Amino acid sequence: MVRCPGGAPRARISTVNLNERSLLIELAPSILSADFARLADQVEAAVRGGASIVHFDVMDGHFVPNITIGPPVLASLRKAVKVPIDCHLMIENPDAYIPAFAEAGANWISVHQEACVHLNRTLHLIKSHGCLAGAVINPATPVETLSEVLDIVDFVLVMSVNPGFGGQKFIPSTLEKVRKLVAMRSSSRTNFRIEIDGGMALDTIGEAVRAGVEVVVAGNAVFGKGDPEKNASELLKAAHNATLVRV
Repeated sequence: MVRCPGGAPRARISTVNLNERSLLIELAPSILSADFARLADQVEAAVRGGASIVHFDVMDGHFVPNITIGPPVLASLRKAVKVPIDCHLMIENPDAYIPAFAEAGANWISVHQEACVHLNRTLHLIKSHGCLAGAVINPATPVETLSEVLDIVDFVLVMSVNPGFGGQKFIPSTLEKVRKLVAMRSSSRTNFRIEIDGGMALDTIGEAVRAGVEVVVAGNAVFGKGDPEKNASELLKAAHNATLVRV
């Protein structure tokens, strides 16, 4: 483990072969769908169910049509949870805010290809603050736009809905992006992980994992109704069952 400025452990992304990757499926519950009056309790329940990352959605009302939360909430959540926090910046001018989110306790920080004028520079800025750096692409953005930064990123996040709101319906065609990224990773001999966000539930998570997804973001399926601990456990079970087919 490595520690970020925020003080929490940051998982390394190590070199593994294909069969080993199939066993590294991780669940990252999105707090966008959680009850903020009981945020820490709900996140801790999901972690007990097997979630190993917390997905922290940041929206500015400009890049996406919604406004959510910022560094103060992240700093408070950091005190309550011990797993890495994956900070997804759906904002314009992310460079201006990356230092604050890193200082608040983010472990992973991802930025949208569509929002960055100089994506290469922004990814290096994230790394300079001790965090894992991710690039995000919207459903209409070709994966080829990331070809020049695949040697920099620690992970690529494929949006399987148009960002801005939770509870949207999964867009099946986005899985072709996942398959392309798997091929691009192999041909470029890089080692980034592949994450997906949007519409992940018991009826979609298996298909995503079989396509090559390794980190699954799920919001409503974890926090929408019922017990987050049980929901997280069931999602991970479905994901791990899908890895048996992928291997």
